[in-house]
Amino acid sequence: MDLLDFIPFKNEFNKAYHGLTDNANHTSENPVFDELKVRRFASSQNEVSNFITDKIEHWVGWDLKSKKTSVGGMMMIRSEVSSFALLGTKITVTFGLSEETDRNGYHITTINSKAETNIESRGDLGESRRVIRMVLSALDFEFRKKHIKDDEYLFRSLDPKGQTQALQELFDNASLQTKPSAEKRKPSKQAIPFRPSVKTNGTSQNTSASEKSETSASMTSSENETRDQEKPARSKVKVIKLRK
Repeated sequence: MDLLDFIPFKNEFNKAYHGLTDNANHTSENPVFDELKVRRFASSQNEVSNFITDKIEHWVGWDLKSKKTSVGGMMMIRSEVSSFALLGTKITVTFGLSEETDRNGYHITTINSKAETNIESRGDLGESRRVIRMVLSALDFEFRKKHIKDDEYLFRSLDPKGQTQALQELFDNASLQTKPSAEKRKPSKQAIPFRPSVKTNGTSQNTSASEKSETSASMTSSENETRDQEKPARSKVKVIKLRK
């Protein structure tokens, strides 16, 4: 037993941490949380798949996208879930079913799952883990009398490691979903058009802004001088007072 097991609310702290740092979850043989453990039931693959699709079609916010069987007999069920906590953000959840026959000739179905939240932030508040738990909890209740534990599976299976290894590798690649941020484009430098000088009577005249300002200033000064010259000079009148 580890000393960390004595920390109160350790599981709740772990869930809060992963909810803020992860936006993708998947099942495995040794998961961080027990609710994400791979499920095995003594039932046929068709019976389990029909139950999963029936739940997806009746649950609010769940949309069944595809259901197909590969060449090796693996069945993949893909669905999209609208998260209420994330204001309608889509969560892509996939279930993989693999069927095998045990030593006694009975069917054993293994269920794997992964969920990826289509969000730019690193955390999804644990929504991807929640959608997986919803289906697996429903399976645990429906097939509660057919649940197979690890010790029993190792005893009954003909190839416990090689049978589900390929399927498990497909679901172990559920990684953090991050969208690259759009690069800020720098504004392009505006090119200044080149205007050639206009030639008149064999001489070139440049029409630059500085020369225009100088000419306009000289014209205004000359106009002011001419106006001052045109004004007539006022005659001085002297007032003489006579003493009586």
